[in-house]
Order: sequence, then structure tokens, then C-alpha cells
Amino acid sequence: MAHGTAAVAKVDSPRSPYARRKTTRGNYELYSWVFMRASGVVLLVLIFGHLFVNLMIGEGVHAIDFAFVGGKWSNPMWQVWDLLMLWLAMIHGTNGVRTIINDYATKDLTRGILKGLLFLAFTVVVVLGTLVIFTFDACPPDAPAELLASFCTA
Repeated sequence: MAHGTAAVAKVDSPRSPYARRKTTRGNYELYSWVFMRASGVVLLVLIFGHLFVNLMIGEGVHAIDFAFVGGKWSNPMWQVWDLLMLWLAMIHGTNGVRTIINDYATKDLTRGILKGLLFLAFTVVVVLGTLVIFTFDACPPDAPAELLASFCTA
């Protein structure tokens, strides 16, 4: 390029036909966007239902202890409720953070590392949370007698 000349970008004529670029991404981002809206509405119902039962019914926050959780999770409906709340909240939050990573991480390596750590954290929390919900034993055989006497039947 000669000294004093500027590079000129070629601009298509306003009358040229529109040519849509071919993408290979499919509709993943659209489905992700729709999921965020739908899961947000469902999460509102699940979370406010959870808070209402835990804080407003009975003795409120003063009643929440090991026995309260044990009694609640002895009912399969509350196990499914809390499991759905855990899974939806984790998928919703992970999808939101994934979007932020895509928007702000400029290097592919950085983006890959951050997403890998995000999905690792998601997996650990979901697996451990699911195990706790379904393997929780409110009346373990080696629990202290005063704990067992308070809410476990012999």
C-alpha cells in the first residue's frame, strides 16, 4: 500500500439481493432463550411454594431443623419438588453463566476453560444434590437417642 492511501472497504449496493449467511449452529440459542423464560416461570412457582411451606405454615423459620427436613423428604412429592427445583435452578443458572462467558470471554481457550469449570461445578452440585435428596435418612440407626426420640418411630 502506498504512503498516504487508505484502505477502502467494499460496501454492497443497497439494491443488491439479501443473502442469508448459512450457519451450522442450528437453533440452540433460540431453544436456550425459550428455556430461560419457561424455566424462570416454573422456578417462581417452585421457589415461592417452597418458601411458603417452609416459612409461613406452622411455626415458620423456627421449625426448620433436621427433623423438619426429614419429615418433608419422607414424602416423595417433596423429594420430586425439591429435585425439580434443584435441577431447574442449576440448568437455568448454568445457561445464564454460559451466555455471559460467551459474551465476555474473547479468547477461545479462556472460553473453553471457563465453560469446562462451569459444567464441572454444575455436574458436582446436581449429582450431590440428587444423592442427598434420595438417600437422606431422617432416622439413621446410629443417631443419638434424643434425636431419634424426637421424631423417629421405633
